[in-house]
Amino acid sequence: MFKHIRSVLSIPELRNRLLLTLVLLAVYRLGFSMPLPFVNQEALSQSLKRQGGTGVAQVMSMLSLFSASNIGMMTIFGLGIMPYISASIIFQLLGTVYPPLEKLQKEGESGRKKINEWTRYATVVICFVQSYFWIVVLSGNQGGDERIILPEFDNFYMKIICTITMTAGSVLLMWIGEQIDEYGLGNGVSLLIMAGILSRLPTALGSLIGPAFKNGIGLGGQSGIDRIIVLVAVFFGVVWWVVLITQAVRRIPVQSAKHVRGNKVYGGRTDSLPLRLNQSGVMPIIFASSLLMFPWLLFKQLSSLNISFLGIGTFLNKCEAAFSNHGGFVYNLCYIALIFFFCYFWTAITFNPSEMASNLKDYGSFIPGYRPGDRTAGYLERVMTRVTYVGAAFLSLVAVIPTVASGLLHLDSSISSFYGGTGLLICVSVAIDLIHKIDSYLVARQQHGLLDVQE
Repeated sequence: MFKHIRSVLSIPELRNRLLLTLVLLAVYRLGFSMPLPFVNQEALSQSLKRQGGTGVAQVMSMLSLFSASNIGMMTIFGLGIMPYISASIIFQLLGTVYPPLEKLQKEGESGRKKINEWTRYATVVICFVQSYFWIVVLSGNQGGDERIILPEFDNFYMKIICTITMTAGSVLLMWIGEQIDEYGLGNGVSLLIMAGILSRLPTALGSLIGPAFKNGIGLGGQSGIDRIIVLVAVFFGVVWWVVLITQAVRRIPVQSAKHVRGNKVYGGRTDSLPLRLNQSGVMPIIFASSLLMFPWLLFKQLSSLNISFLGIGTFLNKCEAAFSNHGGFVYNLCYIALIFFFCYFWTAITFNPSEMASNLKDYGSFIPGYRPGDRTAGYLERVMTRVTYVGAAFLSLVAVIPTVASGLLHLDSSISSFYGGTGLLICVSVAIDLIHKIDSYLVARQQHGLLDVQE
């Protein structure tokens, strides 16, 4: 390990990029802990404690996980990077249905720069709307005997100031992410989200190991050393399985046509076309989790009307309870169904078998046993359908592992979230991508990569 570290630090460019990335992540962590001056943090903390494990608290926790934010404490980075992610997803989806934007995407670097510029403008608009809405919601809430927004600042002018502050914080995060992409190491947005997820690790470890040191280390019980060893072993087993599936590909043999030029024969070699098992990444889990917030909000509003006609009120209360319980059967069943739907939906958007078949034909390559063109496209689509089914099943298992672990092992939600779900999948994917980026620098300078097996 120390040999690999010396190899990384011995390359000036790689060392500077790594140092800049760490400095920018430190700036993010600094703003992550800086609360807004207009908010009564004690009253907000009391309000969150009263909500406890309710749907509101779960929604806020989920938003904080996806956006690298600290919205529950109303910091200057309260909205996190989610507005920028939302704007990027919107333009990516529009690129598949809006022909002028699709044409712009195919123009190369100039088109990409133009779309990035529009994405930044859309991010500012989304930030302003979301932050103002959140400030207005807090203005009407009470944190015990005190208001969450301090009375002397509860006016339209100060709400606008607070909105601009949160908008500027999200725009700064967007800039930090772009600087990491350009001058740092790895994907900036992904690293910010990963840093936000890992920041919860000390708290989770404290709630797991703290009782063992407080009550004495022994065998048996909720804080026994045997239970901690089992949990650590299960954690590494889940991480190993996630890495294995994330890196898994379905390789399709591809044969290049032979070309005779003079007395020499070119081509004719056999290669492979890799299709990732988890083609859609973590996006189906994010979409499914976000969409399941709306049934709970809808049934919550309808149940508050106290409709007693034909037992509708009782039915609405049961529906609200079902969707507010993230470990319940109904919630997990809908969760898995939405993950499968979004896996196929996202794969259909990002994977174009007709275009891939056309590219193979243009390069003079073909899949043995299938004619170039429509036959090849149909074969690729059938293979991708089967591969996507396996990937969707994998994502579904990863998504429900935290609720299963929490129920069977009686773990706190802050601990069980590290045994699966979106957080673990994001951390593993970002870590693998970062290792590959470092490997590319090492291999380019004829050094052993981090993944190389040295004798």
